[in-house]
Amino acid sequence: MATYIPNCLGNYNFDNILRFAKKRFMEGYNTIELLQEADSLQEKEEVALVASVDLDDETVRNLHLTCKFADKCHVTTCRKFIKQMIHELKI
Repeated sequence: MATYIPNCLGNYNFDNILRFAKKRFMEGYNTIELLQEADSLQEKEEVALVASVDLDDETVRNLHLTCKFADKCHVTTCRKFIKQMIHELKI
């Protein structure tokens, strides 16, 4: 599934994000291990989105993204959705 968020400019694969989240929060992989496992730049971005769950809201709001969609999209949108997915799965 390409995206769960309407108008997601990154076209992130939230099935991949969920897979990375399970590895991170259930299986104990750290972010570096997940980045090494990523096969593409998009997967690395998806790992970074999972890693953002560990950050507090203020830190995330203060991030200066170099994402090509940073002027049109907010990392907090994806982060909120990922947190919701994790909560629903009780990861």
